[in-house]
Amino acid sequence: AKNLILAGVKSVTLHDEGAVELWDLSSNFVFSESDVGKNRALASVQKLQELNNAVIISTLTTKLTKEQLSDFQAVVFTDISFEKAIEFSDYCHNHQPPISFIKAEVRGLFGSIFCDFGPEFTVVDVDGEDPHTGIIASISNDNPALVSCVDDERLEFQDGDLVVFSEVHGMTELNDGKPRKIKNAKPYSFTLEEDTTQFGTYIKGGIVTQVKQPKVLNFKPLRDAIKDPGDFLLSDFSKFDRPPLLHLAFQALDKFVSDLGRFPVAGSEEDANKLISIAGNMNESLGDGRLEDINPKLLRHFAFGSRAVLNPMAAMFGGIVGQEVVKACSGKFHPVFQFFYFDSLESLPTEPVDPSDFRPLNSRYDAQISVFGSKLQKKLEDAKAFIVGSGALGCEFLKNIALMGVSCGNKGKLTITDDDVIEKSNLSRQFLFRDWNIGQAKSTVAASAAASINPCLKIEALQNRVGPETENVFDDTFWENLTVVINALDNVNARLYVDQRCLYFQKPLLESGTLGAKCNTQMVIPHLTENYGASRDPPEKQAPMCTVHSFPHNIDHCLTWARSEFEGLLEKTPAEVNAYLSNPVEYKTAQRTAGDAQARDNLERILECLEKEKCVTFQDCISWARLRFEDYFVNRVKQLIYTFPEDAATSTGAPFWSAPKRFPHSLQFSTADPSHLQFVMAASILRAETFGIQIPDWVKHPQMLAEAVDKVTVPDFQPKKDANIVTDEKATTLSTASIDDAGVINELIFKLELCTKKLPQGFKMKPIQFEKDDDTNYHMDLIAGLANMRARNYSIPEVDKLKAKFIAGRIIPAIATSTAMATGLVCLELYKALDGGHKVEDYRNTFANLALPLFSMAEPVPPKVIKHGDMSWTVWDR
Repeated sequence: AKNLILAGVKSVTLHDEGAVELWDLSSNFVFSESDVGKNRALASVQKLQELNNAVIISTLTTKLTKEQLSDFQAVVFTDISFEKAIEFSDYCHNHQPPISFIKAEVRGLFGSIFCDFGPEFTVVDVDGEDPHTGIIASISNDNPALVSCVDDERLEFQDGDLVVFSEVHGMTELNDGKPRKIKNAKPYSFTLEEDTTQFGTYIKGGIVTQVKQPKVLNFKPLRDAIKDPGDFLLSDFSKFDRPPLLHLAFQALDKFVSDLGRFPVAGSEEDANKLISIAGNMNESLGDGRLEDINPKLLRHFAFGSRAVLNPMAAMFGGIVGQEVVKACSGKFHPVFQFFYFDSLESLPTEPVDPSDFRPLNSRYDAQISVFGSKLQKKLEDAKAFIVGSGALGCEFLKNIALMGVSCGNKGKLTITDDDVIEKSNLSRQFLFRDWNIGQAKSTVAASAAASINPCLKIEALQNRVGPETENVFDDTFWENLTVVINALDNVNARLYVDQRCLYFQKPLLESGTLGAKCNTQMVIPHLTENYGASRDPPEKQAPMCTVHSFPHNIDHCLTWARSEFEGLLEKTPAEVNAYLSNPVEYKTAQRTAGDAQARDNLERILECLEKEKCVTFQDCISWARLRFEDYFVNRVKQLIYTFPEDAATSTGAPFWSAPKRFPHSLQFSTADPSHLQFVMAASILRAETFGIQIPDWVKHPQMLAEAVDKVTVPDFQPKKDANIVTDEKATTLSTASIDDAGVINELIFKLELCTKKLPQGFKMKPIQFEKDDDTNYHMDLIAGLANMRARNYSIPEVDKLKAKFIAGRIIPAIATSTAMATGLVCLELYKALDGGHKVEDYRNTFANLALPLFSMAEPVPPKVIKHGDMSWTVWDR
């Protein structure tokens, strides 16, 4: 329910006839001890409603009838007998339109999911990835035709994909928008199932784009699927024989409960044997489909823990099922088809547990004790844990840890640190925060929220970034006293630093990360596994400087350029002006000493800002904005075309303007074009802000703004013969030193001194830092305007402000479901790390993608052994 409310569905109805017991507190974060005895659905409403006021939350507390389901698009059953489930599943399957039916169960360290989205369910987008594209280099007149693409980036096409063509010159027949099938997909070429012998001859240009195909799934109702489950969704290849066994185990447990009216008692051998015999009889009745081995040892553990809902399991399954409901309502991403079984038996203590150790102690951890025993519970409570980061992952970890009782004993202590404050966009998944916390420190708010979930939690919240500069706070004593470290970070450098500290102080590190619907977890256990820094992802590919500045060929290049111009004009230059004005003597000495192109560039920019382009009135700001438009989108393009005409050739005689380069066209400014006016408005308002000039209201009226823009005189442009345009793809910066820098610097300093005398007393500029989340500050308007005008220059498709915000604001997609799943998986490993007796083969690293859905679990890689003579050691040895 939490994940769906955060996702923002229209309405959620909670049905529960039961009352809150102390037992429920080990897995449900909305209940507190004062709720014991109240109806579970009613006790949850208020806290769930706080998560998102836009979602209508209601309750049902009486016996559920089939007819009541007709009001819903999707229903999830978590605690229901197979007999009732089959009845409800039939009703949903045959309803018009079908109601998506999901059955999910968590029993101790075992879990199951079943989905039935109706007889014909259409998945609109099977993987959630953007369509792949390629830039064409050549197309043959052949049957079938061979299409080659530029070797700028590898193609991601697969045989059988459908693609469309656009902007092809010569072979224009392909531009008809008709999807065509491809085969023989290679990294830079593919074959088109088309006879192009009669088509025009390919000349140049062209973009090929994948067409995503919808997929129709035919689900079976539970009644049929239970007898003929088809392929199970696997999560761990070392347990490929496990799903059929669990399929049987869950049915046997259902029969046990319906026969005896209760769950097996933890530690009771009699109950476990009864469950094993039920499973054995069921297996025998399957005839040819029966299992060779029903694994009594596994069924015994299954029986012992069957009444317990463990928090990490609930977090993991809550994430998966939450995403399944979103799939059912949206058709986006591929659903689980149809059964998924999972177990984490390796989380159990390595030493055998005495049956008396499972007995309830009348505490909030009784459910957890019934699975792990009270000895491990004591280890959890006495742990000294450190959570680094208090964002999306951090909030989930705090909730899990509070419910598991980690650091809740007299000897325990949990430290959490985060130097960030809460922003509005965090609230979609960082669920310990509320509207009224915006602007407060993340770690402090999260810590008090966690303490309200479990008042016994011994927690200290800090606002320090973990890094070399805070080693006085996180000193040797701090690290040496820790039992375990949990990363909840969002960047690689911080992860590498924490990894180095854990390696040095020999502490287990539990690492995880998410990206949209994907998540991964990695266990770093002293002496058993390699450390996080032992394997690195390849660095992200960055576009060469010349591509961004003169030869963009996609909207990302335009937005990268727009953001760098924004920062240069509105942040860096005003900051340089202030640095100069606050201490002119020191600044001039520093630039003279440097004496390079960078110093010359700084001084030129300051002089331009204070003299040639100085703004005193708002009309000056409008003139500046209008002339910027002319410079960026007219004059620079005319210069580029003058230096490299359309028929220009490279030194080898090949056409200069060949793919991926796109030939540009200059724009013609017009007050009748709303996007031109919008650009001038945003630029002039921000320019006025840097000079502290009052912004008049009339700037927001297009007609009055147009009149003001018409008053600006725009000088004619003459292209230069000797313009230096960088075409070297390896160049990373644009300024190069020349012999005459020192002379020019002295002249610039002389001019600056003259113009400073004319400035009013105490003049200062106001640098503007890019802030993507405030829609009223005109930052995104200017960046989208810069990028779209540039895209228009190069005939690149333009983007709306929201898409621009994602790319320029470098927003990483993040959702509550994958975050919950990642932290659930990590906390299943935390049981192992705190128990302390596990081998490397008991641990699991996971990569999961809820969109596909794909779950891939594997043992961690052991550390690399270094040998020298007759000695051998690893990075963990001292």
